[in-house]
Order: sequence, then C-alpha cells, then structure tokens
Amino acid sequence: MTTLSGRPHTALLVIDVQNDVMTGAHERDGVVANISALVDRARAEDVPVVWVQHSDDGLTFGSEGWQYVPELARRESEPLVHKKYGDSFEATDLEEVLASRGVGRVVVTGAQTDMCVRSTLHGAFVRGYDVTLVSDAHTTEDLTSYGAPTPAEVVAHTNLYWGFHGGPGRRADTVATKEVTFAAAPAGGPATRD
Repeated sequence: MTTLSGRPHTALLVIDVQNDVMTGAHERDGVVANISALVDRARAEDVPVVWVQHSDDGLTFGSEGWQYVPELARRESEPLVHKKYGDSFEATDLEEVLASRGVGRVVVTGAQTDMCVRSTLHGAFVRGYDVTLVSDAHTTEDLTSYGAPTPAEVVAHTNLYWGFHGGPGRRADTVATKEVTFAAAPAGGPATRD
C-alpha cells in the first residue's frame, strides 16, 4: 500500500541496539531476544535486515559502547547505516539502501523508544513508507529523574499511538514479535485510521 511506487518489499530495521544505549534499558534481555528472533526470521525469509548505528559526542564511533550488543551479530552482506541524528533517514544513506532493494515497508525495532525509534517511525512514514512497530522489540532507559514517564509507560504509549497513526496511501501498525509478517500488506487489507 506504500506511496512509494515499485517498492513491494519489506525490510527489518534494527536501530541502535548498542552496548551503551542498552545499558539499563527496560526489559533489555527480552527485547534483544525478540530482535534476534526477528533477525533470524527475516534472514530465513530472504528479507533485508538493515542495521542502524548511532554516534555522537556521548557515543564515540568505534568505541566499545558504540558496538552492537554481543547477542546480535550483523552479517557482512547486511547494510549498516551510520547516523548522528534521531531519525535514521536524516543525513544517512538509509533511503538509498531501501530503494535499491525495492523496500516500501519497514518493520522497526531497537532503541531508544522515545528518541531514535520514534524519530525513525515518523521519518519513514512522512517519506511514504508503510511502518510497522514491533511492540515488544523496542526499549528505552529510565528518565523519570527528568520528569519523564517510566520506561514501561513510554513503551506502552508509543505502542498505543503508533497503532492509531494514519495517512493517505500509507499504513502504520503495531504488532508483537510473534505477529510480525514480512509480507507486504494487500492493497485491499485493513488500513490505518485517518
């Protein structure tokens, strides 16, 4: 259903599941296990797995903290997108990577829910992609000392609102790991709420 012409395929995005990002993350082990299961399924179904890796002043490129968590291993054949902003599309080659593979739908996982995951969800949607958020495969850190809701509340709220997100000619949804399908949504299937 994507508004991107000639882009019938789906890709799995794994955003910033890096050592320092995941230190103290809400339900870290379960989220990483769910992402790992999705990576395995995507590979088995010949679905592109695209890895996104953040760096900035607090997360130094090439450092141990910058590395992906040890439970997740990228294959050399799988694209790696380096970013410096929340939106994985901003000042990166992600659009080119997806376009070259005919991708019009992205399945989003990773960290942090209220920063890079949220920015990428919206970034993909406004660029014309259908966007699926995996409800139990994203996480964030505890920022309650700054007045933020608890991590569980941040994750739950993001899952809720993304399931109701809509736009003309595009589809947004939120599903659990076990419900993820990498098949493109049929044109006559259920649409998001406008």
